[in-house]
Amino acid sequence: MPKVVGIGETVLDIVFDDGNQPLSAKPGGSVYNAMISVARAGHPASMITEMGDDAVGRIIRGFMRQNGVDDSLVTVNAGCQSHLALAFLDEAKKANYEFYKDYKAQRIRFAMPSFAEGDILLFGSYFAINPGLRAEVLPVIETARSQGALLFYDVNFRASHRAEASALWPSIEQNMRLAHVVKGSDEDVEIMLGTPDWRQAYRDVISRLCPYFICTQGGSGATLLTPEGEWHVDARPIEPVSTIGAGDSFNAGTVCGLLSAGVSSSVVGGTSFVSTLLAAMRGGVEFATEVCLSLDNYIAPRQN
Repeated sequence: MPKVVGIGETVLDIVFDDGNQPLSAKPGGSVYNAMISVARAGHPASMITEMGDDAVGRIIRGFMRQNGVDDSLVTVNAGCQSHLALAFLDEAKKANYEFYKDYKAQRIRFAMPSFAEGDILLFGSYFAINPGLRAEVLPVIETARSQGALLFYDVNFRASHRAEASALWPSIEQNMRLAHVVKGSDEDVEIMLGTPDWRQAYRDVISRLCPYFICTQGGSGATLLTPEGEWHVDARPIEPVSTIGAGDSFNAGTVCGLLSAGVSSSVVGGTSFVSTLLAAMRGGVEFATEVCLSLDNYIAPRQN
């Protein structure tokens, strides 16, 4: 069966309401959240990541196993603490984050997975451009590409790294060149490229790196931009409980849609690819909507 391999960070998300009272603590991380949803949707999923050998790490890894995500590619760093993310919800249920991470302690050691046509590599966030991990992360991306996997890159560039945008741009650019589909939010584009005009950013910069760019716009849905035109997928109106994990769930739903359609890297650029990607994006919007209606970072488990 085609599989999804994710590569990204893990954290424990501690969520506070708009009165600064704690609401929940959930295993998280952008790609991690997506991989839990992929597995809950019934698709084979494994993840390359790292964590400390502490209680938080055991919670995060145990939750992976409980949900059927293969953890054989996880690195447990002895003597190191796992990472925390404090998420403060505002009145609109949008999160403002504070991260507690020891980037110098991050190490990943794993046997390179094998990929086949029909597999998907999901990668993104700071983990995919972290200078301390780049020498280990880049070969995974290049191997997946050379072995025929479809590469889905979520930029997910946080405001906390705004000052590093110029220094990190060469790695972001390289990731975009290797990816078959790039996804970013309107906020990502503004932080990363310094403009709120994501359409112009696509025309001037992103299109020459990757022709297929998905821009998510929160409750307004998502837009697919290609050299041939643009197509929008609406989101249904809701009163969100929390928007944490919404973008990650969009990724999961879109990737699951591509897997279910049997899409491989060989059809990217073909006449049917746009329509197939749009259909997958509709599933991504539905996954994101479901997650916004709960305090979970992932969809509910599906019945077999």
